[in-house]
Formats: sequence, C-alpha cells, structure tokens
Amino acid sequence: MLKVTLKGLLAHKLRLGMSAFAIILGVAFVAGTFVFTDTLNRSFTDLFRQTAPDVTVRPVHTASAAGGDGFTGPDSRTVPADLLAGLAARPGVARVDGQITDQSTFIVGRDGKVVGSGGGAPGMGLTFTDGPAADGSPIVTLTGGRAPAGPDEFVLDDKAAAAAGYAVGDQITLVTAGPEPTVRGTMVGTVRFGQTGNTIGATLVLMDAATAQRLYLGGQDAFTDIAVTGDGSVSNAGLRDEVGAALPTGFEALDDAQIAAESQSSLEQGLSFITTFLLVFAAVALVVGTFLILNTFSIIVAQRTRELALLRALGASRRQVTRSVLIEALVVGLVGSTIGLALGFGLALGLKALFGAIGLDLSGAGLVFAWRTVAVAYAVGVLITLLAAYLPARRAAQVPPVAAMRDDVAMPESSMRRRLVAGGMLTAVGAGLMGWSLAADGGLTALGIGVLAVFVGVALLAPVIGRPIVGLIAAPFPRLFGPVGVLARQNARRNPRRTAATASALMIGLALVSAMAVLGQSTKASVDELIGSDLRADYVVSNAIGMPFSTDIAGRIAAVPGVAEVVPVRYGQARIDGQDTFLTGTEVAGYGRMVTLTVREGSLDGGGVVVGADRAAQRGWHVGDVLPLTFADRTIDLPVTAVVEPSQLAGSTIVPLDVLQQSGQSPVDSTLYVARAPGSDAAAVTAAIDTSIADLPTITAKDQAAFAAEQRAPVDQILTIVYALLGLAVIIAVLGIVNTLALSVIERTREVGLLRAVGLSRRQLRSMVRLESVAIAVLGAVLGVGLGLVFGISLRQALSGDGVSVLSVPVGQLAVFVLLSALVGVLAAVWPARRAARMDVLRAITAD
Repeated sequence: MLKVTLKGLLAHKLRLGMSAFAIILGVAFVAGTFVFTDTLNRSFTDLFRQTAPDVTVRPVHTASAAGGDGFTGPDSRTVPADLLAGLAARPGVARVDGQITDQSTFIVGRDGKVVGSGGGAPGMGLTFTDGPAADGSPIVTLTGGRAPAGPDEFVLDDKAAAAAGYAVGDQITLVTAGPEPTVRGTMVGTVRFGQTGNTIGATLVLMDAATAQRLYLGGQDAFTDIAVTGDGSVSNAGLRDEVGAALPTGFEALDDAQIAAESQSSLEQGLSFITTFLLVFAAVALVVGTFLILNTFSIIVAQRTRELALLRALGASRRQVTRSVLIEALVVGLVGSTIGLALGFGLALGLKALFGAIGLDLSGAGLVFAWRTVAVAYAVGVLITLLAAYLPARRAAQVPPVAAMRDDVAMPESSMRRRLVAGGMLTAVGAGLMGWSLAADGGLTALGIGVLAVFVGVALLAPVIGRPIVGLIAAPFPRLFGPVGVLARQNARRNPRRTAATASALMIGLALVSAMAVLGQSTKASVDELIGSDLRADYVVSNAIGMPFSTDIAGRIAAVPGVAEVVPVRYGQARIDGQDTFLTGTEVAGYGRMVTLTVREGSLDGGGVVVGADRAAQRGWHVGDVLPLTFADRTIDLPVTAVVEPSQLAGSTIVPLDVLQQSGQSPVDSTLYVARAPGSDAAAVTAAIDTSIADLPTITAKDQAAFAAEQRAPVDQILTIVYALLGLAVIIAVLGIVNTLALSVIERTREVGLLRAVGLSRRQLRSMVRLESVAIAVLGAVLGVGLGLVFGISLRQALSGDGVSVLSVPVGQLAVFVLLSALVGVLAAVWPARRAARMDVLRAITAD
C-alpha cells in the first residue's frame, strides 16, 4: 500500500503541488513572523546588554512608586552631582560616571532634513563617557577625531554622521526639545556604538557633561542617572545592595540584570502587537489554504474512486485506504512546510526592509533562527494538511469493493442536512454574540468570536445558499452566450459542495478586505467630522516625528503678527483611585477656546481637573470632589472644577500645565493650538508662522484641512499594509479556483470529449470554462463583500466610543472588488480552459 500511495502521489505532482503552494505561503508567513520578531528581540537585547553598566542609580521609577505604569512622558527628575563622590567611596566601586540622556535630539543633515526621522527610533543626546557596560565591553568606541571637551563640541555615531554628510571638523545643526530648540556646534569625532555599531535606527549625539547640563537641565549640576562600575570584588547584585544602602529617599539602584529585565518586559509589550498582527494574517492565509487543500483532495479522491475500490477488492482494508490518502497529505504538508520555512527567511528580510523604511534599522542584525520556529512551521503546515485531507480520506474508505466493477462509480456524499443544521446553528450563535457584544458592550473578544462563528457557519451553508446565488449570477449566461452559457450555468451548479468550497476561500479574503475598507473609510470620515466640529483653532503645530518639542516654539509663534493666541498641550499619566489615567495638560480656559468643550457643570476657569461626562459617570466624580493624582514620587490633590461633554479631540481628563510640571515631567510641548487675530490675512499669517519655524525641520504648522489630511494618512498607510497582507489570502483563493477548474476538467474528460465530438469548438469550450470560473469568483465576491459589510459596520459600532463615530460605506470600492473578482475568474480560467481545449477528442471519449 505504501508503494501504491507513493506512485499515486508522483502521478499527481502538479495537482498536489498547487495544494502545497497554499501551505507554503501560510507557513512562510508564520516562519517569517517568528524569525523577524526573534531578530528584533535579539537586536534590542544586545542593545540593552551593550548599554547597561554594572549598577544604575536613578530616581525611583514607575511601578515601584505609583503601583502601576503611573509615570510617563519626559522625566525632569535628576540625581544630584554631589552623590558621585559618596558612591565612588563605597566598597567594591571602581568608578562612577554621571550620565544625561535625552531622546529628542535630532541631527539635521546637509540637505536640511532630519537624519533617521522615520518615526521608529529616537534621536539620543548623551554625555560622552568611556565607561564600560556590565560585560566589560566599551559602550562607545571612538572611530575618528577626539572626544568632546568643550562647549558645543559634539561626537556623532559614524552611521548618522555618514547619513548627514558630515565629517570631523564640520559645523553641524541639532534640533532639541530643550530651551534651545536649534543648536549649532562642531563635530569633533565619530563613535561606534557597542561592539557592532547597530543602533537600530537611533542616532547618537554625544557631548561633555557641562554642555549636556546646559541643553537639557537648564545648567543644573545634576544627572539623569549615574553608572556605577564595580572593581570585581563583589557581584553586580552585591554591588547594587552596597550602593543602594548609601542612597537617600527617592532614589534606587538596579543591577544590569534588573535593567535588562525591565527593558525586556517593555520590549515584549511593544512587540506583542507586531507579532499578533502578522500572525493573524498568517492564520487567514492558512484557513484559506485549508479550503484549497480540502477541495483538492476531495476531487483527487473522487477521481480515484475506481482505483480505491480495486484496492479494496484486492484486500485493502478501509483503514489502509484512509491511511493511503493521509500519507499523501503528510507528504504534501512536509514538502510545503519545508519550502515555506525557507521562504520565511525571505519574508523576514522583507519585513526588516519595511521596518527600516519607517526608521527601525535592523540592517546590521543577522536573522535569528530558533528551533521553535521549525517546530511551529511543521506543526502548522502538516497538521492543517492532515486535517483538510481527513474527510476525503474517510469518504474514500467507504467505497465498496464491488464498485470497482461498475462504470458509474461515484464517491459517497454525506447528507446536506447536517451541514445545514451545523451551519445554521453556528451562524445564529455568531450573530447572537455579535449582537450581544454591540448591544451590551460585550467587548471586541466576543465580537471576534461571533465573527469567526459566522464565517464558519456561512462556509458550511455555502453549498445550500450558494446554489441559488450562482443561478442568479449565471442567469444572463444563456442569453449572452447561447448553448455555451447554458452548459456553464449547469456546470457551475452541478457540484454545490465543490463550488462553495472554492468560493469560500475567496469569500474569506474579500470579507476581511471589505470589512477593513468600511472601517478605514469610517475612521477617515470620523476624523473629518471630529476636526470640523470640535477643532476651533486655525492652526495645529506639532512634531512631524511624533516627539515632544521645545517650549520656545510657542513663544516664537505667539510673536508672529496676526496671531491672537497660542495654547500649548502636553500629555502625561497618573494613577487616580487605583486606575492609570491619561492626562491632557494645558491652559484650560484657552484650550476651551481652541477645542469645543461643552460644560455641563462647573467652570473651565476653576484651576482644577476637567473631566468628560462619561468618565465622571463611570468613576462617580462630581464638581468639588478632590482627586489624588499619584505620580512616580508624589501625589497631587486636585479638585474637579468642571464636567464637560465627551470629546475625542480633547481627552477625558484635563489638568493645568503646572500640574504636569510639578509631577516631575519635563516642560516640553506635544501640540500647539494657534488662533489668528480677527481680520488678519490668513496667507500672511501662515507664511509668517512657517518662517518662524523654518530652522526646525521637525516642526510643522497645519491649518484644519492639512491637519485632517495628516490624521487620515496613517489610516491609509495601515490599509495599504492590510490589503497587501490580505492579498496573500486572495492569491491562494485564486489558486483554488485554478486548481478546482483544472481538476474538474480532468474529472470531466469523457464529457469534454463528447461535447467536442458533437460540435463544440475549442473556443466555445474555453468560454464555457471561463464562465464557470466567473460564476465561482463572483459567488465568493458576493458572499465576501456581504459579510465584510456586516463585519465592518459591526466593528465601527464597537469602536464608536473610541472615536469612530461616523459610518461611511465605500460603495464604489466594494463594487470594484466584485468587478475585480469577475476579472480574477477570467484569469484563473486561462490555464484550465487551454488544457481542456487541447484534449484529443478520441482519447477523451475513451477515457476511464
């Protein structure tokens, strides 16, 4: 039986190869995702290892003080310089180095553009030190010039210097978020970061301590943290305890392992979204591939009915027949998984290039290949193939041996009743979960489970509901194409299971594409409505790379003739009544003139917390209540002075600017709202504002239309990526149509021969196959677009509280999807139609 199985497998190489291709794509996506995220993880781990000293002394951070994620935003808290001498005298300490670190210092190249400003990596401003990392390796190594030794002398990492076009001795320009937004100085050297020079897209600017204190700490004799290097007499943990015992309240000492664990935890949280995002698309590709494999094995087994019956007649048991088909599936799964695993490396390289384009440069990192990737790739590929082949294998075993003696032998088909009942129940349960999630705020998890249940339910119901839909789609065929149209219509309806399985693969891809189209269009429409209704400011000033900027910018713009008011906005986080709460810090009364704030209770001039009515109702807050805002090392009590209508643009918890500054956050702005003076010339004011910030390539000023376009741009970028990834599922679905048609033509060899014998021309035969393909593709499109419309509307409703308040259905785009599906059907039929037309008539008539 094993020899027979392997010979049968070799006899159907092309057909099984197309099924393997579906597994190849799905496994490649899974493997590529794991390889890429492991590479990203290793790169950051190496970065942490290359920068962490034996022990780090710093102000007490986040969870240890706030009980959670309490403190975020630029931290202005420092370690006094007078701690250095005391720490250097502690037993086991070889040296101490004061460090200042800033993440908003960017290099402006010779072309006037910011180096490495893709938005993925920071611009680091650091004090220069030759102190070692915990493993003894130098954190930075001079590769040219000398170390900075005076005011406005800087050293750049060699990659950033090359990208900026600077050489040692050149005058350079920097942009910072400190009191001096534009800094000019001399580049006196270059450095290599760590052992590899890989900064993962970040740029480094190093300077002496006095310059760093002037730029970032207002001249204060202090540091953001202190690096302690041991003499080797005690472990890093012991050194940590020794140093910690000498620290005053409000400061903490952490060894390199603790810093690495803290950084790794933050990294894993950041990477979890990327991993989940990519694996979702891999799962979609595999689900679509499952339909293709199921269809392929069903048809192949049906075509081998007599052969399998003869094997039964010769003594093969049902178990052996089932095992024979499963062995074929096992070989397909192993081959597909192996090739997919290899292609996964290519996909990982593509992902590296994609993330490099947005600023996360991993060009210096080698791909990481973990055994987990191999295990997952083979488990996924082989298991899915075996599961998809199991039902056809069982049906093959049910063929009685006596069937080998008959000419009209056919595979036994299970009753449609069970599919109808199961599909109906799943669809009903899924619809109920979706309804409950939307009506009772059951959350996105319940909605997702409901969507999945509806997907599976409709796929099971497809043979039942698909037959009348195909009849409707193919109704014009007889009138337009005559007898050929009649044959195509009947063939498309002949085997509803096969037609439905083929269409279901396309249905899944198009349903997801359509749902994302509805959600994306609704999001953009919501942005437009929000800005049109809630934004009163004439201009919005922000950092093009998403980082905070110097408070000096507000003063510059306020001095522009024709500008009536400038209101700065900053963001932070505090713990209120045991919950982490996002804060908007601003001049509240002025903010109310820039953004629509409809007051229900209290006044915007009260100097306390302004809360949204939904948040107030949820937390039981009222005007006059005193709220304790817990930050990293202090708690500030603040009364509720106003309750306002909910606003996505304004946020739900607004505090005065000085509250964030008291909390320990650096005085840097995230956004400026600007109002023109009545009667001023808009064009002249716009030009003057642009001139005032011309030396700051990171800062942009936008009117309402430009600001709305900027907010819509990320939605379009995300949709482009989603469409590209879902394109894999559509490609697999197209292959499914090709495969089904090709196998169907082979299955109907004698019928094709008879049609040719009674006068059907080759051209007519090709037309017939194309029309069948169009009917299948349009069926998948109709089901997919219909489901996608329902899912998209449901998702929009579920996210209405998060700002997607407007429903906008891209009717034209959905219609294009259906038309493109018809075109896909025509293209998918090219090879099967040519194969059918080339058949020799006499051989086809006499085929078994």
